[in-house]
Amino acid sequence: MPRYQSLQEAYEKCQKEGLLRFQEEIDTAKIKHMITLSQADVDAAKQLSKSLPKESIGWNTIYKLHYDALHSLTEAFLRFNRIKSSNHQCLFAHLCHEHLELEFNWNLFEKIRTQRNGILYYGTPIAYEDWKAIELQVQLYIKTLREAIEKKLEKLVL
Repeated sequence: MPRYQSLQEAYEKCQKEGLLRFQEEIDTAKIKHMITLSQADVDAAKQLSKSLPKESIGWNTIYKLHYDALHSLTEAFLRFNRIKSSNHQCLFAHLCHEHLELEFNWNLFEKIRTQRNGILYYGTPIAYEDWKAIELQVQLYIKTLREAIEKKLEKLVL
């Protein structure tokens, strides 16, 4: 199991290893598409969760769909900075380090990233209680990112 890294440690490692790359242009069509896809993930999770018993293994899917939405929105948001990341940890580290105005919690990003990796790579299931523990904060972060992206898109149009 990898050792926990603070935001500063993770960010410095990403910088040192060249895992954050500069992009030449801001592709607004791609950003808009990413918003649409992330909303589709959230909508699918919402629909699925309506009929899911608390004991269901399906909470893994709900968790992953929300994680994917959060990841896509983070990637879309950082495209305005012309930043592309080689991995999810660096993407979230850049977001938290460079955008303090959003008031995001690094520890939440690390928690959901490692739990999602546990599902995908180690067969560690997520229970209903695991989802409920992060649900409100994740939904708030998704909403915050979507609104921030939409404001940036509006400014580009003006």
